[in-house]
Amino acid sequence: MTIAALDRNSALPLWAQLERDLRRRLETGEFSEAFPTDEDLTNAYEVSRHTVRKAIDHLNKEGLLTRERGRGTVVNRAEFEQSLGTLYSLYQSIESSGVEQTSDVLALEVANDARAAEQLGLPVGEPLVLLSRLRRAGGAPLAVDRAWIPHRVGEPLLSVDWSHTALYEEMRSAGLPVPNQGWERLTPVVPGSDDAALLEMDPGESAFFLERLGQRDGDPVEWRTTIIRADRFSFVTDWSAGSSSELRPRQLDD
Repeated sequence: MTIAALDRNSALPLWAQLERDLRRRLETGEFSEAFPTDEDLTNAYEVSRHTVRKAIDHLNKEGLLTRERGRGTVVNRAEFEQSLGTLYSLYQSIESSGVEQTSDVLALEVANDARAAEQLGLPVGEPLVLLSRLRRAGGAPLAVDRAWIPHRVGEPLLSVDWSHTALYEEMRSAGLPVPNQGWERLTPVVPGSDDAALLEMDPGESAFFLERLGQRDGDPVEWRTTIIRADRFSFVTDWSAGSSSELRPRQLDD
């Protein structure tokens, strides 16, 4: 166990110094067996229980730790899990785990995109509403999310404050058609340098690349691509004997 000494003369509060050191130890995998109790940390760092709890609360909000009844504080290996095969909101998935999801808007504009127009069944050059966001969980980068919506559908979304809200919720509030069917494809990818920098990833580090076509009763209303940090997010699926599945050949122009 390697503990950094806390500087009581520093302008940085003790809880913030403790949080920083615990984060360092988490990143090295030091707590692979179990995370220490509040009392253990109080004694080891010679700080108050209040200081320990404040540091743990901040790590909990970022999704790195979780307090569980009967188990104390545990380390989240994959911070967030999402079930496949269902319509879901990334915002709701994160917020329901007790972590705040916020967004930095990278682009909110009327744009043209040949690939998105093709997926939406629109002529190339048809105006689209582009919403591009850096999605954060607990303040830390999680995903770069880009959604294209036909302009005839998405024009009211251009005036929305996207810092702390969900696309589908805003579509619903504006009386716009919210997807109720579609498809999604998940593949591994090494992000380009710009996206990797936004996500604070090391060069060559892999991520999930998610493509989604959202439809309302068969009418395409959303084409979305999302790059998600694979070290913070995992996907799961449920199955049972007798259920059917099939391989789909990938189109060559994909």
